[in-house]
Amino acid sequence: SVMQQLSSPISSSSSAFLSHSSFNSRSKNVSVPAKRIGICKCVAVPQEAQTGYTTKVSRNANMAKLQAGYLFPEVARRRAAHLLKYPDAQVISLGIGDTTEPIPEVITSAMAKGAHELSTLEGYSGYGDEQGEKALRAAICSTFYNGLNVTQDDIFVSDGAKSDISRLQVLFGANVTMAVQDPSYPAYVDSSVIMGQTGKFQKDVQKFQRIEYMKCTPENDFFPDLSSVPRTDIIFFCSPNNPTGAAATREQLTQLVKFAKQNGSIIVFDSAYAMYTSEDNPRSIYEIPGAKEVAIETSSFSKYAGFTGVRLGWTVVPKILLFSDGFPVANDFNRIVCTSFNGASNIAQAGGLACLSPEGLKAMHDVVGFYKENSNIIMETFDSLGFKVYGGKNAPYVWVHFPGRNSWDVFSEILEKTHVVTTPGSGFGPAGDGFIRVSAFGHRKNVLEACKRFKQLYK
Repeated sequence: SVMQQLSSPISSSSSAFLSHSSFNSRSKNVSVPAKRIGICKCVAVPQEAQTGYTTKVSRNANMAKLQAGYLFPEVARRRAAHLLKYPDAQVISLGIGDTTEPIPEVITSAMAKGAHELSTLEGYSGYGDEQGEKALRAAICSTFYNGLNVTQDDIFVSDGAKSDISRLQVLFGANVTMAVQDPSYPAYVDSSVIMGQTGKFQKDVQKFQRIEYMKCTPENDFFPDLSSVPRTDIIFFCSPNNPTGAAATREQLTQLVKFAKQNGSIIVFDSAYAMYTSEDNPRSIYEIPGAKEVAIETSSFSKYAGFTGVRLGWTVVPKILLFSDGFPVANDFNRIVCTSFNGASNIAQAGGLACLSPEGLKAMHDVVGFYKENSNIIMETFDSLGFKVYGGKNAPYVWVHFPGRNSWDVFSEILEKTHVVTTPGSGFGPAGDGFIRVSAFGHRKNVLEACKRFKQLYK
């Protein structure tokens, strides 16, 4: 069993586990020590580098509303401080949702070919369509939206779902109201704050004014009680969810679409983890009748093909989705894309096309399957230790409950005593306090070693 493997020496257990996997490239030895290079490139200006001179330009007051640092740079900062304290520690990172396994060669070879062709007169290309190459838009449409009446013209190829979240906020402007799942991916809230959609931060409840936090907990099966949710213009909804790993059922998403229609709201449906869904849960919001009239969907190649650094995603804005005055939402989004974006890298798009070839799809499913095996190892570990564990089955995240405890305290305890980086649940919203998120993105050897350390700490 997986648990027996955890009690064996790490090298033999890793080999034994991988011997049954078709994902053979993962059996290579991987060193446990983490890189000493920080993963965050958000660098504050050192105090000594500042001068007494100031411009006459006022700071954007909305930036001053943001609390502390963005979650993942803060986790990286604490990780770096830990390494300074324990320079010889073998730190394992299961915090930030960054992929670790190599991009399948069928995909990288297509990008290499595309890059080489740029060095020839025949193969060179400059600016492409801001909306993405037609062949890639067609491939995305046929692969992910077959039979759902989505057309390739509804699809906008981008440099990732996170970038499109901010572009969508620009589209909506400052005068809209917004709802988010609580807990949820922090980019939704932070981009809303920057756009000026919110009021002040209320420290007593850890919430921003004018944002509706839809509580999603084990008690409501991680789906909000919509009967108690006030109307908002925009509803951000992620399924399978980051961080809880919960995947909404068909019945739940039908309720969500009905709720949006009754209120005249627009849903922004984040399906970045749809390929991890293994049960009969919808992979697209457009599987729900009527959703095209009320929903935008954004997605990404990041967690399927290891494109976190390559940067390639897409957003679907149906032509029949209309503002209150009858103007097509897609027309305005197209204007924003054409104004602020020159299109995704042509090399990345060559990789995207390879991802959607038969060989590429198989390779991506192998990658996803590998990370889901990691999820299972982590889930079994915490379950054996008596913890309540959620997620994992339909997402690369395991949501572990530490009732009555502060998430940052648990994060610090685990980091201090096991040298393993996790993510505190409260960083995703007030309802996340008392939980930690453990990412399944990691080399198998590191995941097994981390789980051995968890067992030693909490046995």
